[in-house]
Amino acid sequence: QGERKGTNKYYPPDFDPAKHGSLNKYHHSHPLRERARKLAQGILVIRFEMPYNIWCDGCKNHIGMGVRYNAEKKKAGTYYTTPIYRFRMKCHLCVNYIELQTDPAGCDYVIVSGARRKEERWDLEANQQLLPTAREEKEKLESDAMFRLEHGVADRATLQRAVPTLANLQQAQRAWKDDFALNSQLRRRFREEKKTLQEEEEEAAALQARLGLSIPLLREEEADRRLASLLKYHSPDSYEEKQRLKRTEIAARSWFPSASGSRAGETLRKLGVALGGGRGLKGAPSPSPTPTGLGIIRRKT
Repeated sequence: QGERKGTNKYYPPDFDPAKHGSLNKYHHSHPLRERARKLAQGILVIRFEMPYNIWCDGCKNHIGMGVRYNAEKKKAGTYYTTPIYRFRMKCHLCVNYIELQTDPAGCDYVIVSGARRKEERWDLEANQQLLPTAREEKEKLESDAMFRLEHGVADRATLQRAVPTLANLQQAQRAWKDDFALNSQLRRRFREEKKTLQEEEEEAAALQARLGLSIPLLREEEADRRLASLLKYHSPDSYEEKQRLKRTEIAARSWFPSASGSRAGETLRKLGVALGGGRGLKGAPSPSPTPTGLGIIRRKT
């Protein structure tokens, strides 16, 4: 409230600059307010942001990188002349407290208690990248001439193996050097794709208007083309083709119906059998009746 009252140019009637000095001393409050309630113990409440993904030991839940907490900050030691700060915060999902502290030697944060780190760190040695020289190795390079000679031979061998890769990287960088030409090429391709998409949309709209469709038409894919090429559709014969086939069948049919295939022929055959004498009408010989046709069963005596 001191800053707000000072900003608003409000001073109480009994405020004496010579006696009080500032509005904070007049109100007997600290400029940091509630954040400094444990300042006598060397603890300052700050807004802390989680530096990496962790697993809480209390509730076993995942806490993502960037989640913010009100943490108690205090000095835990020094690394040479760099202070080491420790942060204590309460998990927002349970009653467990998590403690982290800075690691100036490794330029990182380490978990003291209450959680475990989700391992997602980049291994430089496994990915064949250059590793920073350790302090012990650096001191040995400065003091031991033989170790320095062996180290130099190994570095030159590593350089010879890395020369082709470096050449490829330099060639790729030169290919991307002319950014104006690359930008022009990209914009040209974008305009062509935009024109193609506009033409496809116009064709789809025309097809919808012609067929009276209200559903959106999807873009044709290569898999659809291959599937359509495997299918064969046979359309039914047209009216003209059916009429032509019917005329051909009528023209090839006999003008006179066969005696065995028509009802009239069957009737004449029966009449010829009933008249007897083996002759039909007009004296024409008729075929002999068969026992099976007349329902007669012939038995042997």
